[in-house]
Amino acid sequence: MKSSKVAGATVFRPRTSLWFTGVAVLVALGGLATVVAAQGPAGLLAGWPLIGVAYAGWWLFWYPAVVFAEDAVTLRNPLATVRVPWSALIDVDTKYALKLVTPRGAYTAWAAPAPGVWGTHAGKPEHVTNLPSTSYGPGGSVRPGDMKNTDSGYAAYEVRTRWQALVEGGRIDVDHPGSVHLRWNWSCIAGAVLLVAAGAVSLDLGS
Repeated sequence: MKSSKVAGATVFRPRTSLWFTGVAVLVALGGLATVVAAQGPAGLLAGWPLIGVAYAGWWLFWYPAVVFAEDAVTLRNPLATVRVPWSALIDVDTKYALKLVTPRGAYTAWAAPAPGVWGTHAGKPEHVTNLPSTSYGPGGSVRPGDMKNTDSGYAAYEVRTRWQALVEGGRIDVDHPGSVHLRWNWSCIAGAVLLVAAGAVSLDLGS
């Protein structure tokens, strides 16, 4: 798991995001270098599909994040960004991924998927102890997606810890929950559409 501070907020991304993004960029750069070596600079005109590979790596693996701020938690997904005020949160689920439940619907984080078999078996006792009280089920059970060594578990731990502190500090007005704000990432979507179109044109010209 990877988190960083940006303008007073904590930004969480899974540790694999850097690797997958890096692989996509390296594949694109290697392909472009090969094209230029074979065709010269003019070959760059046919390199749009490779640029699309790098863009897809950035859009699907680096851009998604969970952002924790004082007033809200934001789920930045590829297609849409959802801002959930702490006062609108009523439950946190990790069955398939981090999911924030509000009175008007539930919202899932692309950047915090639940673990697979390997992630579950990599869990240790310290990954299921000292969690926020809402992490535990009947008999003190812990869902694999709540273990702190997993993407969903680490993100859920951050959400529950901050949320619990606000509730216990009397800083959340449950009678006046804030409104969830969803906006489509039109600039990212437009970039993907343009690259797909440019790639199709370059492939057509090259055939």
